[in-house]
Amino acid sequence: MDQQPPGDQDRSGATDGSLSCYRHPGRGTHIRCTRCDRPICPECMVNASVGFQCPDCARQGAGTGHGPGAARPRTVAGAPVTADPRLITKILLGINVAVYIAVLANGALVNELVLIGRATTHFGGPLEGVAEGQWYRLVTSMFLHQEMWHILFNMLGLWWLGGPLEAALGRARYLTLYMLSGLAGGALTYWLSAPVQGSLGASGAIFGLLGATAVLMRRLNYDMRPVFVLLAVNLVITFNPWGGIAWQAHVGGLIAGTLIAIGMVHAPRERRALVQYGTCALVLVAVVAIVVARTAALT
Repeated sequence: MDQQPPGDQDRSGATDGSLSCYRHPGRGTHIRCTRCDRPICPECMVNASVGFQCPDCARQGAGTGHGPGAARPRTVAGAPVTADPRLITKILLGINVAVYIAVLANGALVNELVLIGRATTHFGGPLEGVAEGQWYRLVTSMFLHQEMWHILFNMLGLWWLGGPLEAALGRARYLTLYMLSGLAGGALTYWLSAPVQGSLGASGAIFGLLGATAVLMRRLNYDMRPVFVLLAVNLVITFNPWGGIAWQAHVGGLIAGTLIAIGMVHAPRERRALVQYGTCALVLVAVVAIVVARTAALT
């Protein structure tokens, strides 16, 4: 990407007097690279021995006392910047589509993978479900779809929300956010819905991405109105009077995704790993506690 030399860089920024990041025009910032003096936003800042550097100076290992690999550019959550910021999103999308195709080929898979509390999946059959020790259903149901509109809607949401989040959080953090949001949605469904009620779909995880997007946009001082409108529309759809939607999965995923994102993007640099891992661990403990308590109640 063509760039102006530091001396000719545009110093204008937002109306509040902040500068404009040289890599993200229009994104206000008050931080400059200690090496070349170019304005850099939080996403572009790389820790240096003194202050912060821009990704270009960091890649050169300039003034840090370390080689270029040690000063690798990092995301707002502290993850290394990758060449393909949508790799995990593509893999998740591929898994969802593959399971959908498998269900089209063999409809009996739905009964094997769907989330149910405790019920018989066919007349005269044995009791099955999470309460019967089939905890894997909390995971498999996250990738299970039956109708074309259902998987299409969820995969569009995964692509639109997942790509930017993966780029901002990094692959490992993003995957953790997705899986824990989906598990939280499944756990709340298992807890609050009737044990014979089946639930499937990636909606819990997608709502987790939606909550995380709101947190990230607030962290970067973006205009929050678009995400609030999107959230409001999805909540109206969730609680529509016609039913047929597992609102518990949506709410559980939204809460988990929001909490995890807060821990990831607001963690102080000196305790980043502790806060991020701790937040994810607390959400996982809550999920396990809900599942264990509900299982005890049903058995």
